[in-house]
Amino acid sequence: METKAIRSRIFPLVKEACGRDGDIFAGKKSLLISDVVVNGTRQDIFIDENGVIAAVGTDAGRLSDHKADHVITAPGTWALPGFVNLHTHAAMSLLRGYADDLPLDQWLSEKIFPAEAKMTPGDVFVGTELSCLEMIKTGTTAFHDMYFFAEETARAARGMGIRARISYGFSDTGEPDRLESARKGAEAFVRTVRDYKSPLIQPGIGPHAIYTVSEEGLQWAGDFARKEGIGIHIHLSETEREVTDCLSLHGMRPARWLEKCGVLTPHTIAAHCCWVDRPECVLLARNGVHVAHNPVSNMKLAVSRTMPLPWLKKAGVNVGLGTDGCTSNNNLDLIEEMRMASLLQKFSWNDRTLLPPEAALAMATRAGSVALGLPTGRIEAGARADIILVRPSMPVPSPPGTIAGYLMYRGCGADVVTTICDGKVLMHERFVPSEEEIIRNASEAATNLIRRVTET
Repeated sequence: METKAIRSRIFPLVKEACGRDGDIFAGKKSLLISDVVVNGTRQDIFIDENGVIAAVGTDAGRLSDHKADHVITAPGTWALPGFVNLHTHAAMSLLRGYADDLPLDQWLSEKIFPAEAKMTPGDVFVGTELSCLEMIKTGTTAFHDMYFFAEETARAARGMGIRARISYGFSDTGEPDRLESARKGAEAFVRTVRDYKSPLIQPGIGPHAIYTVSEEGLQWAGDFARKEGIGIHIHLSETEREVTDCLSLHGMRPARWLEKCGVLTPHTIAAHCCWVDRPECVLLARNGVHVAHNPVSNMKLAVSRTMPLPWLKKAGVNVGLGTDGCTSNNNLDLIEEMRMASLLQKFSWNDRTLLPPEAALAMATRAGSVALGLPTGRIEAGARADIILVRPSMPVPSPPGTIAGYLMYRGCGADVVTTICDGKVLMHERFVPSEEEIIRNASEAATNLIRRVTET
């Protein structure tokens, strides 16, 4: 994050470069992005006042310049679709670094669960704001979340101007009272989000996992999602123990169990899937389930098996990328996630050709948009304008290869200089207007949270 002194020098330059009055961050207005590289060719992009890409091409600027409220001239930058983070627990940014390098059971039972028990709705709001800031600064324009106090997550995301599907996370551990509470909470949450009347924020239901949600709870979640027309967000086969316990309790593997409970649908996103076997990959494809690959989290928590991307792709499953929460990853940078996904797949399968740059970039953009049913993930006329501008910090050979290759093997989130969501500029030249206040609030909240945890 930039210091206040640096930002004070940058902001006047940003204002000078951003149009007639420099107020590029104030609401959605028509926007011309000129002289950027789109798919290897220098082009212009015209975004209308409704946040729709109206024109892309070498003549888009000539045809549209007189109509644009703001102009961004960005020679030497690449325009890409905004990234989609397909699995997050955004508020966990307040616990970043709190519980590193522990065995999984100890990590959860001795550190994470006790800390989460001390979190307040205000903590979740502030932690989500911090995560949204980090995502905006690293090029993510949409994320898929599961956590408690979901209303606060939705409120924070709405205020930050970023797209989100917020799943009402719950576990009942077989207790009827807890399930009834989850039912009432989820129903109220869906009403609250729909009252926003915002196309950017969508509700979902998030049964945590098969080992924390009862059969009745899973069946209810599936029925509730179908009744309300919302998505389902669940952890699936993250560890070997999850598989062996499911076989012991139910006589079938986890994906089959979820199918039996009515949870596998074309609107379901299953996170991790490290321990699915080949028949389960076919089962997921048959049910239209989307999968979120979280390589950094899986490696850090040592789940001992790489998600079988070749099996899933052969079966026809749509696979996107997620970071997981900031306690099992420590950052929300999808460019790093692209690199780690590719390297992990190559290493695990002993195949240097697996997940090349363009395929990894598609996972971080188009695949995530498809999974969430978003009208984004591409830069073409008619699409919603979720666009990022990338300025490589190191030279790219001329004539250039692909920006995907640079990003995956050399790039990082700091190469993103501008982030636009639904036609609204959220960051330009690395400047986000609300950054300083968000960091200050989050620092205070994190300090107070850890104090409450360690005092008990």
